Amino acid sequence: MMVDRVVRSIVRERGTLRNIVPSRPKYRFENPELPLDERVADLLSRMTLTEKASQMLHEAPAIERLGVPQYNWWNEALHGVARAGVATVFPQAIGLAAMWSAERLFEVACAISDEARAKHHEFVRRGDRGMYKGLTFWSPNINIFRDPRWGRGHETYGECPYLTGRLGVAFCKGLQGDDPKYLKLVATPKHFAVHSGPEEKRHHFDAIATVKDMRETYLPAFLDCIREADAQSVMPAYNRTNGEPCCASDTLLRKILREEWGFEGYVVSDCWAVRDFHDNHQVTRSPEESAALAVKAGCDLNCGCTYEHIPSAVDQGLLTEADLDICVARLLTARFRLGMFDPPERVPFSTIPYEVNASDEHRQLALQAARESIVLLKNDGTLPLSKALGTIAVIGPNAADDRVLIANYFGVPTQVVTPLEGIRAAVSAHTRVCYTDGCELTGTKTDGLGRRSNLSEAVSVAAMADAVVLVLGLSAEIEGEQSDVGNAVGGGDKLDLSLTGMQQPLLEQVVALGKPTVLVLIAGSAMDVSWAQDNVGAIIDAWYPGETAGTAIADVLFGDYNPAGRLPVTFPRSIEDVPPIEDYAMKGRTYRYAETSPLYPFGFGLSYTRFGYDKLRVSASSLEADEELLVEVDVTNLGSLPGDEVVQLYVRDLEASCVVPLHSLRGFRRLHLEPEQTRTVGFVVTARDLSLIDDEGRRIIEPGKFALFVGGGQPDERSAELLGSRPLSVEVEFAGERHQLPY
Repeated sequence: MMVDRVVRSIVRERGTLRNIVPSRPKYRFENPELPLDERVADLLSRMTLTEKASQMLHEAPAIERLGVPQYNWWNEALHGVARAGVATVFPQAIGLAAMWSAERLFEVACAISDEARAKHHEFVRRGDRGMYKGLTFWSPNINIFRDPRWGRGHETYGECPYLTGRLGVAFCKGLQGDDPKYLKLVATPKHFAVHSGPEEKRHHFDAIATVKDMRETYLPAFLDCIREADAQSVMPAYNRTNGEPCCASDTLLRKILREEWGFEGYVVSDCWAVRDFHDNHQVTRSPEESAALAVKAGCDLNCGCTYEHIPSAVDQGLLTEADLDICVARLLTARFRLGMFDPPERVPFSTIPYEVNASDEHRQLALQAARESIVLLKNDGTLPLSKALGTIAVIGPNAADDRVLIANYFGVPTQVVTPLEGIRAAVSAHTRVCYTDGCELTGTKTDGLGRRSNLSEAVSVAAMADAVVLVLGLSAEIEGEQSDVGNAVGGGDKLDLSLTGMQQPLLEQVVALGKPTVLVLIAGSAMDVSWAQDNVGAIIDAWYPGETAGTAIADVLFGDYNPAGRLPVTFPRSIEDVPPIEDYAMKGRTYRYAETSPLYPFGFGLSYTRFGYDKLRVSASSLEADEELLVEVDVTNLGSLPGDEVVQLYVRDLEASCVVPLHSLRGFRRLHLEPEQTRTVGFVVTARDLSLIDDEGRRIIEPGKFALFVGGGQPDERSAELLGSRPLSVEVEFAGERHQLPY
């Protein structure tokens, strides 16, 4: 490993390098022609212990005597460059997942990295190296959204390890670029690894997960991002996992991440998570002990201030300077690979013009992503609406609030189009658009002073209209991170899946008028809209759609865009169908282990056209360990409108020797088809795709039969009921010997 070479080099040179008076003005580490490990070793050998410790804090101060500038490692980019001024705000991560397109997500990530580079170099030119101005981004969030109550679930790519892995790889590649020498940015998959609520307990909670659930559900997306995308950084979680604080977990950080997976990048703690060791988890007794525990486990960078105690920990014999050398070498390697010590003209990304930031091109990409993320959940013919209606009523607390649309971890958009504005811009000049919020997202007051609901006004406005668009849902102030939300009751998590405040009475009273009604959900998670499914003509889920939200929603409402988003999460019928949020066992959770029929299944979404599947075929009926199967199917647009279809491949183990998922996604492809157009879609299936995780956590391939399903949704009864069709299926056999596969 390169870091080992660096440390060995320091040991060889430490006795001489510090005593040499340079004969030229530049240090060896400043020479871009030298090998990377030599440059890192040279710089590290010149630093004092105190200087090394200072570089392990997220606010790393300058080392002026060596010409090392200050650097703040903290930056965010879940769905656009965040907290650093003006930037393009794309749909929140859960909406980007609903596109079911790794290709589009890669485009989005490339646009984000362009803006990040442009902003960084402009800031540096102006002498600003502060917080959120760097090139190391703490994104993506690839935790598994296993429980619909979890407040931060909308930061993720949903509940499926396979889908999350494919999207995480695309996002990391788009951020980091493909230059052979320089990183464009550093991507940081988080929060490693067993982390998805409860938010209010995250600083002292111990998530207990079996080795089977870890290997089958919680770890795969991280492995994908490291092995396939070469992600250069990883952020562990606040909580403990099976008794070990994640930011100092010998199991996660040493055994799995570094020894098993061969990760050579750096690990950064979640913010002030190391302080939790002594304050909350109580596994240490002092800041010095906490810092030592984290450093020895392989946590190289501390977001927070506990690593200020590293010099004292060395004095107490808890750490050695050699321990610091390993961590600092990893950190310096990242900075060198980002080009921070090289002339700007040598770094290919330094010439990206500042004008790319919040550009028209990126805004158009945000609009396309928002369109592609919208999921049509129900349509009895109500949609698309006519633009020439006499009067349209737009009602709801999320219809005209631009803050709701940009979720959390956001930049400042140059313009936000609300659903109300989008509808007004789309209709004919003769159409009247009437609006009222009807109620707030929270609270049940209907009279008196202060914030209150006005359901009677909403009913009056709806009564005048030819059609009603109800824009309801949630906001990042209700579901979100513990530290960011105003919902103190749930600490960021939802207590249930219901529409909050007076939204359900508002919905019922408006629908009772009998007008054509469309429900638009602006939210980041599954909600109980079972009443709406039974009583409302059309329902679309727009997630948190970003700065172009209103235009995208209007395009779908009036038929200018044919919706094709698919759910990255299951919508349960009731919170009673979900195990307790503290229970990390996968039994009863997500589409892979659900025990009850959902309201809307994972992978589900409707269209304004219809698609047919024909001629499912495989290249062979069986395969050996080193062989591949080509699975092909013909997909036809049977309707009169052009549209996108998301072709999904699922695998079911028919003869497993242990408990396995009901079926698992193993391939997907989003494609555009004109009316009556047919395209052949192919997938490659390997022995790994047919393997299982046994009770000891081993990946095993064993002889037996497997069913492959290809279609527009899952091979479950609820999907068939909602879609009116079932996927095609074929059986194949693994004919080899039972054996263990590498992870």
